[in-house]
Amino acid sequence: MTGPEYEVVIVGAGPAGISAACVVAETGRDALLIDDNPSPGGQIWREQERHGSNWEAAHWLRRLQLYRVEVLRGATVIDGDPDKHAIVCETANSVSTIRYKKLILATGSRELFLPFPGWTLPNVMGAGGLQALVKAGMPISGKRVVIAGSGPLLLAVGAYLKKQGAHVLAIAEQASWARLARFGLGLPTQPYKLAEAVQLKRALFRVPYHAGAWVEAALGETVLERVRLSLSHRRWEAPCDYLAVGFGLVPNIELAATLGCKLSAGCVQVDPMQQTSASDILSAGETTGIGGVELSLMEGRIAGYSAIGDRLNAQWLFSDRERMRRFARRMQKAFALREELRHLPLEGTLVCRCEDVSYQRIAPMPGWRAAKLHTRCGMGPCQGRVCGPAAEFLFGWHCQSTRAPVFPARIDSLIGHKEE
Repeated sequence: MTGPEYEVVIVGAGPAGISAACVVAETGRDALLIDDNPSPGGQIWREQERHGSNWEAAHWLRRLQLYRVEVLRGATVIDGDPDKHAIVCETANSVSTIRYKKLILATGSRELFLPFPGWTLPNVMGAGGLQALVKAGMPISGKRVVIAGSGPLLLAVGAYLKKQGAHVLAIAEQASWARLARFGLGLPTQPYKLAEAVQLKRALFRVPYHAGAWVEAALGETVLERVRLSLSHRRWEAPCDYLAVGFGLVPNIELAATLGCKLSAGCVQVDPMQQTSASDILSAGETTGIGGVELSLMEGRIAGYSAIGDRLNAQWLFSDRERMRRFARRMQKAFALREELRHLPLEGTLVCRCEDVSYQRIAPMPGWRAAKLHTRCGMGPCQGRVCGPAAEFLFGWHCQSTRAPVFPARIDSLIGHKEE
């Protein structure tokens, strides 16, 4: 069915999308905020409406209610036509075409997973994924947890799980102490980040933190039983109930690519006003580069002002955005993934979980297209969202090959969409 037309449609109700929607709505213009979750907040502010533990999230969600922004929850954008200024949304029981004058893509990011022996065992999961499950009600109290990978997310997850009663055995950060020290020297110029780091350090008191360390293998017959880490040229092994692994974040650019937006270095390319290469389509937040909540909020505000033609207010925020981008670049440099991680998979280690494609089968291929043709790698339900970035890191391939529907969709949705 054909839906209404809005002045501004925002896809993604994380920090960037929320701030953009608030900017648009406070001027009295009609805005629609679309998200596939049951409540706004994105992954970073998940369950905020229930627990209300984050003051910054509470502030923006209150603004969202104050300006009466229309929110379409539980909706997935599966296709779009930039020439007709339209996107196709699927909900639990319907599909509709929504038209826009301006479209803001704030589709966020997802965790980067790298294959290692045992990574497909039950109870081995993404660091953010485990945190999300616990927030949704999964019991973790008394469970032994090892957290490994790279980036500040490991600390945030560790602090949250410890607060919920988990026994965090260790946090293994693959970046070296030297790189972490250089990064830490710049924190005093970012008072908010420094205060956040101090708070996390207190929350993780007595939790062992190892730099220059990474997971070598998850061990167990049918479920995770033990984990083995590489720690400063020695091995550390311990029994555990959960292994939470995250090697950073990957921008969700599939919808932008489908709509014809130019990409650069795995991110959506935007100009200073957050405008993409596609007419009347803007992008903000992690889709334009991983930079954290504050940068996402700032880019969302600029995109909102840009969408309504208020260039002056947008330009007032440019210097703050650049300061946050400089910090993001420093963070990316500090937590850049080390060479040793490329050599973790064994011959039988799965790279594509959906299609059961092992490292041995995919490694000889000359590129991503050949791997898909000969092994079906990247052709399962996740559409290459997990194995694609992993293959890019392992082999240096370019793995972007997006086509509609952007996400798996019901047959009746596809038929209904084509009949319009």
